[in-house]
Amino acid sequence: MEETKETKQEIRNKIFNELNSIPEKKKAQLAGMVQNRLFNFANFIESKIALLYMNKPFEVPTRRIIEQSLEQGKIIVLPTFDNPQRKIKLFKVDDLVSDTIMGSRNISEPDARGCKAVPIECLDIVIVPGLAFDEKGGRIGSGKGCYDRLIPNLPITARKAALAFEDQIVPQINMESHDKYVDIIITEKRTIYKI
Repeated sequence: MEETKETKQEIRNKIFNELNSIPEKKKAQLAGMVQNRLFNFANFIESKIALLYMNKPFEVPTRRIIEQSLEQGKIIVLPTFDNPQRKIKLFKVDDLVSDTIMGSRNISEPDARGCKAVPIECLDIVIVPGLAFDEKGGRIGSGKGCYDRLIPNLPITARKAALAFEDQIVPQINMESHDKYVDIIITEKRTIYKI
């Protein structure tokens, strides 16, 4: 088990370095390509209620995706994170400015005081964040395991998709028993279905 963690940390370091070497203008262009692929992805088009996230610096930017989804009439759900328990709570967001506050992870989260809680069984599609992925749907996240605990509770019909830059796709991720897979990975070049 310790070997796997070292391997995951090595992958994290490699991906951080690769992503940091991409100029911001190029990264924005690649993010636009990922966004276009997402908006042409049948499962996303057909979804009514989508769980998205506000990205960290190493993830595909999601702000424009969320704004465009709201304009299209989708119900957008964003997570909040309870740090001590590492639990995710889900809330409907109608406006990114008025409905969010700075959260415990230094990213915007729904303001639970004004946003409506959404039961997990209502989700049609879940966009799962991550730092690295393999073509089998293996995923390395931030290391806190929040999404690994969320995924088993999702409705069986909810698609689990990830947005990634092609540089975040690695040959293999050594998954541990508690690690959960995604079904689909959308990059600027392709849509990868779990093999």
